[in-house]
Amino acid sequence: MPADINSRQFAPGWPLWLFTLGFLPVLISLGFWQLERAEEKRVLDRQLSAAQAQPAVPLSSLGPSAETDWRAVTLQGYFDPQLIWLLDNRIRGGVAGVEVLQILHLADSAEPVLINRGWLAWPDRSELPQIPTPEQLQFLHAEVLPPVDSGFTLGDNDAAGWPRLISRIELELMAEQAGLADRPQRLRLREPGPASFTLDWPGLPTSASKHTGYAVQWFAMALALIALFVWAGLRPASGGNNKNE
Repeated sequence: MPADINSRQFAPGWPLWLFTLGFLPVLISLGFWQLERAEEKRVLDRQLSAAQAQPAVPLSSLGPSAETDWRAVTLQGYFDPQLIWLLDNRIRGGVAGVEVLQILHLADSAEPVLINRGWLAWPDRSELPQIPTPEQLQFLHAEVLPPVDSGFTLGDNDAAGWPRLISRIELELMAEQAGLADRPQRLRLREPGPASFTLDWPGLPTSASKHTGYAVQWFAMALALIALFVWAGLRPASGGNNKNE
């Protein structure tokens, strides 16, 4: 029969102490880090919802100090028929395709912008899809995209010809390829029209609830480690010397 709990003593050896003290802070830190990430996502969700709920304003009316991320705007201009990038590996409903990025020359500004016209299926990868470009002046409803993460790099710098297939976005290199003086501002269409393709934009990659779930998992592992530490540290009171000591 197992020894009664009252006849056991808590005497973990130093290897068990080192193992527990080494991993327990890591598990707890990861849990709190995931909680911080969840709060960041909640703040981002609120900012995105607030920006998208505001009425659209002309892009030219936004000053340099304005909060422009995800802001709904109107603009007009002419699409450049040559300067087109195809952002590869975009999946919609299990179908592979590309997002069409194209330079728009604004009617009221000398600074061009980069417009994401939406998603286009690409079933035959033996040749690039044909991208029709409307020739007339375009009146567009779009939203301003936040800056691209600094970790993104253009994986196809040696590619030539237009349209140009890319796997990631790096605005400085794209501006160099297009012969632009500065990196263009990024926008994406938010209303269907003659210039748009499929506009079912995916949501944020990870929600706040997922980060909270990850935090719960890390904290649960920390509790399990504590329980294991207590269980492994209990020794029979008459069991002699602790072998871990």
